[in-house]
Amino acid sequence: METLKVSSKSNPSSVAGALANVFREKGSVEIQAIGARALNQAIKAIAIIRGHVTP
Repeated sequence: METLKVSSKSNPSSVAGALANVFREKGSVEIQAIGARALNQAIKAIAIIRGHVTP
């Protein structure tokens, strides 16, 4: 399983693209976010990708 690290300065669209690529290749992905702002960026990325990955 691959771990993607998200910081408070990460672009949610870029994180969403990376999440989609890893998820399609490996079937699962782990996200590491430390701090409230980083968690917020990770959640935004998940919201962006949710419609694209789910059938």
